Amino acid sequence: MTKVIIIGGGWAGCSAALAAKKAGAEVTLIERTDMLIGLGNVGGIMRNNGRYTAAEENIYLGASELFQITDNTARHKNIDFPGHKHASLYDVTKVEPEVRKLLIEKGINIMLISRANDIVIEDRKIKGIVLADGSVIEGDVFIETTGSTGPMGNCTRYGNGCAMCILRCPSFGPRISISMRAGVEDILGQRGDGSYGAFSGSCELSKDSLSKEIREKLDSDGVVILPVPQEDINLEKLDLKVCQQYSLKEFSENIILLDTGHIKLMTPFYPLEKLRKIQGLERARYEDPYAGGKGNSIRYLSIAPRNNALKVNGVDNLLCAGEKAGLFVGHTEAISTGSLAGHNSVRLSLGMPLLELPRNTVIGDIIAFANEEIKNKVGLKKRYTFAGSIFFDRMKEKGTYSIDTDEIKRKIERLDLLNIYNERLV
Repeated sequence: MTKVIIIGGGWAGCSAALAAKKAGAEVTLIERTDMLIGLGNVGGIMRNNGRYTAAEENIYLGASELFQITDNTARHKNIDFPGHKHASLYDVTKVEPEVRKLLIEKGINIMLISRANDIVIEDRKIKGIVLADGSVIEGDVFIETTGSTGPMGNCTRYGNGCAMCILRCPSFGPRISISMRAGVEDILGQRGDGSYGAFSGSCELSKDSLSKEIREKLDSDGVVILPVPQEDINLEKLDLKVCQQYSLKEFSENIILLDTGHIKLMTPFYPLEKLRKIQGLERARYEDPYAGGKGNSIRYLSIAPRNNALKVNGVDNLLCAGEKAGLFVGHTEAISTGSLAGHNSVRLSLGMPLLELPRNTVIGDIIAFANEEIKNKVGLKKRYTFAGSIFFDRMKEKGTYSIDTDEIKRKIERLDLLNIYNERLV
């Protein structure tokens, strides 16, 4: 049986594990921390703008399980906030145990607190992953979904210092780039001024630290918008964000809060003394990152060159997904790339042609478009997401943005791709 080893247990890694297992592989998922879904533990935004289209495409392709979990644990559905429509906000306190339970039920071997330190490689082919304890996990095909953040030194060098975030590098050690260990030079994303990396786009506030009035409105509506005092408006801060779909003027002139269990503050960081000047936030405190008054984690410092089937260039048996596969933003984007990489891992092991999703699907188009754009300096300063910025504009221009589930299903059927991720290949 084909042995697929996945390094990184975020949304991309979990979706890759599910897809590889359904295709017939024996799957091991290696995660350096004690929890799955990574940044999904402080995320929570689904189905906003073009992510609705992408979610439905994934479901009809056969990657429905993780979307079912986020839909079933949603605290709010079909909400609007500046620049975004029909969003769903899942409860970040409930999703990870459900995902873990699902993977275990599917027979996926999950190795937590297992940090990859190095690889064993011969003639462009990875033989195994060397863990921090010196043990080696051998496999036939490997999928890197380690993300593009950390270690702490990168946050210090490119940000405002370690923000003590959900990545928890001090406790579990830094992430390791498997592609770099294999001799493939990583690509670095840039900011508008040419400096490297980008701040994560939001912070989490303790719900109990907010006023009763704000808590009640968040419980009922899912979103609260509070004007920023004129003297504290900082439009330049928008350029720092990884999440360009939220880099709108409204996000500088207002405090935008979303209810995901914790309260999502839609800014990479905000000085606590200024935050507490706003009515209702006088006792506000950060949940993640703990240093959210000063900074946030830095991302897009480790992207692997790859083809549109998500195979890494220069290594015969390595694929990638999530932020490792490009300047992608969001859970839906991670699940989309992870599912394709997981399915293709089994195809690769069998010598079958790898699946490239057609460009008249939004998933196939974002994978190919981001790969084209990343080859030039301007493209390295952009971010690619179904939810906004240049790719959502592209979806609207091409007419591929839709919330009509029947229309989306018909398209997948016409392409003869219905439930392709559910096909057993081995």
